[in-house]
Amino acid sequence: MKEKILEHVEKNKDEIIETSKRFISINSVNPRAGGPGEKEVAEWLESYLKTMKFDEIKRYDAPDDIVEYGFRPNIVAIYKGTSPERTIWFITHMDKVPEGDLSLWDHDPFDPVIKDGKIYGRGAEDNGSSLVATLHGLKTLMDLNIRPKNNIALVFVSDEETGSDYGIKYLVKQGIFDKNDWYYVPDSGNPEGSFIEIAEKSILWLKIVTEGKQAHASAPTVAKNAHRAAIYFAKELDEFLHEKYVAKDPLFNIPFSTFEPTKKEHNVDNINTIPGTDIMYFDCRILPQYDLNEILADVENIKKKYEEKFGVKIHIETPQMEKAPDPTPADHPSVLKLKEAIKELRNIDATVGGIGGGTCAAILREAGLPALVWGTMDHTAHQPNEYIKIEHLIADTKIYAYLMANF
Repeated sequence: MKEKILEHVEKNKDEIIETSKRFISINSVNPRAGGPGEKEVAEWLESYLKTMKFDEIKRYDAPDDIVEYGFRPNIVAIYKGTSPERTIWFITHMDKVPEGDLSLWDHDPFDPVIKDGKIYGRGAEDNGSSLVATLHGLKTLMDLNIRPKNNIALVFVSDEETGSDYGIKYLVKQGIFDKNDWYYVPDSGNPEGSFIEIAEKSILWLKIVTEGKQAHASAPTVAKNAHRAAIYFAKELDEFLHEKYVAKDPLFNIPFSTFEPTKKEHNVDNINTIPGTDIMYFDCRILPQYDLNEILADVENIKKKYEEKFGVKIHIETPQMEKAPDPTPADHPSVLKLKEAIKELRNIDATVGGIGGGTCAAILREAGLPALVWGTMDHTAHQPNEYIKIEHLIADTKIYAYLMANF
């Protein structure tokens, strides 16, 4: 059976590549990051799934007024097993991050390009490669008339990039998952495919809104410069957090907490105006041992210092705040099964550990569901000229097909 699966994937290599290119070509940037959302890509996926041998395909539309069509689509497609004891879930996401500065791209981010054995485009790696690999992994079984013992389900969710309220969190609330089931979330990995993620850090996003008084740049005594206050506040906050929260945990690939100033919103249009409002953000990925509320209390204390110093008001918001759930056990059968598949097909002894990135797996773990994350990728997600190596895409398709066949 193994040889038939590997041969079939190789034979269908061109179709797998074309599916990847089609996914990239659809702009499904998350609407909370300024994009059109997932509707078009969901419609394409649904039509593709209907050409396959699924026993059940169902849409779960999460109401959301931020998009003109009023919902965020989620798709569940089930291939029933011969005598199922559980459902094995493979969960990928349809939304993408914005393309960013187009001058840094060598081509249109939504016009996929193949060059030097790589497929370039927004979403090529995050999360298109794994979405396509799991889709064609299961299609391989269907084409070969292989039905495993247990149910295999593919889930395509919305909103992974901005908190998952309209994606995996919405599906958890629908009660479709069972604690007896197993959960694979192919949304991270390394270039060798040797790392299985079983734990994630806590996530804390800070939105810092500084309010002062706008005035002409030649009259600083009239103004209260929100931008200057924000700069000084952010500098001390950055230094303080890095100096206080210094613990290390070797379970994680980056073994310490990270506190990164990221997005900066527009303040004024012209150089000769002192801004009365300034908005910036921090993305913090924090080791599970730390209390997020303690960190927020520290932020508040530093905030007061700079409100008094500059005569401004600083408001702290938390667009995302997720406490790290307990890890999936390293000896869980779903982990061991994946390790076996990687060893059999690649002769690699995979290791387990934690990451800082937030995936759907953390939300599943919070609900008491054993989830793990795996994939083969070069970590180009969110970068200009994002790509997936074709050899990784095809190799992962083989792993998923073989893994699914042995459930």
